[in-house]
Amino acid sequence: MRAGLRRFGGLAGMVAIVLFFAVSLPDTFLTARNLLNVTQQVSMLAVVAATMTVVMVMGDFDLSVGSMASLAGVVAAMLFVAGWSIPAALAGALAVGLLGGLFNGVMVSLVGILPFVATLATLTVFSGAAFLISDGRTIFGRDIPEAFGAFARGGPQVATVDDRALLLPNLTLVALAVILVVWVVLEQTTYGRRLYAIGGNREAAVLAGVPVRALRLSAFAFTGVGAAVAGLMYASRVASANPTQGDGLMLTAIAAVFLGMTLTRDGQPRVLATMAGVLTLGVLDNGLTQMRVDSYLREVLVGAIILAAVGLSAMGRRGLRGRG
Repeated sequence: MRAGLRRFGGLAGMVAIVLFFAVSLPDTFLTARNLLNVTQQVSMLAVVAATMTVVMVMGDFDLSVGSMASLAGVVAAMLFVAGWSIPAALAGALAVGLLGGLFNGVMVSLVGILPFVATLATLTVFSGAAFLISDGRTIFGRDIPEAFGAFARGGPQVATVDDRALLLPNLTLVALAVILVVWVVLEQTTYGRRLYAIGGNREAAVLAGVPVRALRLSAFAFTGVGAAVAGLMYASRVASANPTQGDGLMLTAIAAVFLGMTLTRDGQPRVLATMAGVLTLGVLDNGLTQMRVDSYLREVLVGAIILAAVGLSAMGRRGLRGRG
């Protein structure tokens, strides 16, 4: 019964949010242009949340993803300043994300530090590195190649509205590609099934011969690369980079995963359910912004939703254990 309440309550809450804004903003909210705008707005969050799901299926967290996104954007910008080509600079930033994720994985899986403690520490390390590399300044203007910023503004045309082209944003396409990769990895491969086995019962997974340490390390590396991709997407969208631009991603990504968990039958993280959580948060922010709700109040409402999602998820897990 509790599992059913969790699933029904989560789905009903998401539908209620959409209906509320559809009624309150009839002329703008459900338009194709606004909905495509929402997909672009949440594209960076979608990438971080999708790859965060990879570590959360094991019962772990990565609190450093926001600062890693900032660091990756700053690294790419500084490489542009140094004269690197766009592909080389992007590769360098992604390499930083991979190394940062591997470092998190080593601290958690090999050294044995709790994920919360390890990634809370690296959150500070990565943030400090971003400030150090950039000297605390925003990098913009002629230092950023025009083609890099133009990527986020472009996309294939899907329709024409009022003689204006309606585009499917490139950033949305990048997010969809990442989501597809994560879905295949988690749902269609032995690797993904082993990650779920670790999350279900780590001791049993060890006894079954699952290489738990190696898998945890690789999962954190996956998440580090995802954070770097999101940082590059954000830098492209605003055609600049600064050491704080990814600060809001971590909490909202975790919130999206928990929201998604309220929709799954077993209460486990699933990437498609996580995307439902991402869209819910994106719709909420978009609708409240159109209604000109104060930004501080928006934070209060998002926090309340996180609490509700965690509570519903916990109720569902207790219900499942009770039936077992």
